[in-house]
Amino acid sequence: MNTSSIPRVVISGTGLFQPAQVIGNAELVASYNAYADLHNASHAAEIAAGTRQPLVHSSVEFIEKASGIRQRYVLDKAGVLDPTRMKPRFAPRADGELSLMAEIAVDAARQAMAAAGKLGSDIDGVLCAAANMQRAYPAMACEIQAAIGAGGYGFDMNVACSSATFAIEQAANAVKSGSAKCVLVVNPEITSAHLEWRDRDCHFIFGDVCTAVIVEAADTATSVDQWEVLGTKLVTQYSNNIRNNAGFLNRCEDTDPDARDKTFMQEGRKVFKEVVPMAAAHIEQHLHTLGFEPTQMRRFWLHQANLGMNQLVLKKLVGREVGDDIAPIILSEYANTASAGSIIAFHAHRADLKAGDLGVICSFGAGYSIGSVVVRRR
Repeated sequence: MNTSSIPRVVISGTGLFQPAQVIGNAELVASYNAYADLHNASHAAEIAAGTRQPLVHSSVEFIEKASGIRQRYVLDKAGVLDPTRMKPRFAPRADGELSLMAEIAVDAARQAMAAAGKLGSDIDGVLCAAANMQRAYPAMACEIQAAIGAGGYGFDMNVACSSATFAIEQAANAVKSGSAKCVLVVNPEITSAHLEWRDRDCHFIFGDVCTAVIVEAADTATSVDQWEVLGTKLVTQYSNNIRNNAGFLNRCEDTDPDARDKTFMQEGRKVFKEVVPMAAAHIEQHLHTLGFEPTQMRRFWLHQANLGMNQLVLKKLVGREVGDDIAPIILSEYANTASAGSIIAFHAHRADLKAGDLGVICSFGAGYSIGSVVVRRR
């Protein structure tokens, strides 16, 4: 292919759906501690005999020191905070109704479309990229495609917390190859449904949200806010340190559908130790292939999983500690929102950058998977 004929690709609009309900750390801790007390009381004899360890209380101080998270948005607060339930309660919907995941995706999509000046008929590719899908089929992307009146094709993809950046590369490649002209990437993350709220080590980590991004050829973009995609880089390296074993084979294994391994699990210390150097090296190598140094980046929109992790990644890259102006943190408000985190940061913290400014959108998570997108404001 003649490289001069390959279209330049831009991100021309973003959208963000956030639920109306918020859980602060104090009420989350009160709920968890009530659950722990109920659990310990029901197993008092085993605990007294030394055959079972009692559950230890959580605390606001523990959560904020471990993660930097202060609150999270959720689709259903009452179910999560009920110490006899400890998970959201969603009303089932008929097959003819718009599904919950599609509903929040359509909300974010319409915001992104409005920002980009696009109608549904302008979109000919829909990628639904998220850490967990509501169902196996039909693809969530196809339902979203129909709901917004888009043409072309749609498909789902899952690379855990890197789903959004991986999808942006697929969208950019589709535009470059001519298989699509304008692609919608949506990241509906209903993380409250696959978080184990009864586990002290992780009950505070996640929040619900949905982000959306419009990716199109530069010569069709009309929005005033355009970000040229200068390059993308993806890598995966198999690891069991972040895992969720929920799936359609579970019913054939005769295992407990509520077993601990059917929700989010991680070896947090191992993840921190292994992913930080991988992410820093990945970004640095990506920038070098494009002829840039990390210090030339005006902003880094990083995956929002842990405050300490992000700070250390940036220190390895630029050789010093940096503040929100270089690497904005949305973690304290939104918590970890899986693949949506880096996109929330990009959505909320880019308006002050000037034409020609450079930045990196980067995610890292289960897999391990790392994806980076280098952009320049037009």
